[in-house]
Amino acid sequence: MTPSAHLPRLALARPAQHPLADTVLKAGWQPIPYPFTSLKRTGAAPPMPLDQADALLVLSPSGAQVAAAALPAGMTCLVQGAGTADALGREDLDVHLPSEARAEALWELLQERFPGGGEFVLVRGERSREYLEVATKGSVWRIHAWVTHCEAAREPFPPLPEVEAVLALSPTQADILAPLSGQLQRFAWGEAAAEAFTRAGAPAHGHCEPKPSLLWAMLAQHLSSQENL
Repeated sequence: MTPSAHLPRLALARPAQHPLADTVLKAGWQPIPYPFTSLKRTGAAPPMPLDQADALLVLSPSGAQVAAAALPAGMTCLVQGAGTADALGREDLDVHLPSEARAEALWELLQERFPGGGEFVLVRGERSREYLEVATKGSVWRIHAWVTHCEAAREPFPPLPEVEAVLALSPTQADILAPLSGQLQRFAWGEAAAEAFTRAGAPAHGHCEPKPSLLWAMLAQHLSSQENL
């Protein structure tokens, strides 16, 4: 599908060539690239010596990029998805991926690979939903969180383009977009982003689990319902 001026426009913090932009387009919306946040490193040291951990768990490409240089050769890494594996950029690591790019599937992989438990360093962002920490609490799988990065508004901050809708891909993005969105339609990628919109007093008009197929379904269904009004 080719972008059209007749399609409703949706601000998306991803470049035009990104797979999510293609998903938005296929759902009947014109994605408008809006890079309004950037990655900031926390500078935090690993919570334990990495060579003493049984494995590294990585939730996102951002975390992989920050942590990659510090990892000892041969370290076992359980990563949430292919994009995260690519972001490590290392061929000397023992990398494993779950069946789906979800934290729940990563938890299943952890249990499968290490049935007896162990000590694991979890690379995550400042505002990740902490699913693994909660799932493993009190178990033999001991998680040591390494908060390597956070998302922050760009400086100088770019003005919101002329669009009909915004999509928050994280709670931080929802916090930033909420006061800017006014009468625009608001969509959230993940429950945490939807909750951030609500806390800011600007509830989302729709939210989905962070999967491209569900994003497509949400946007397509919303567009269809609007056309039928």
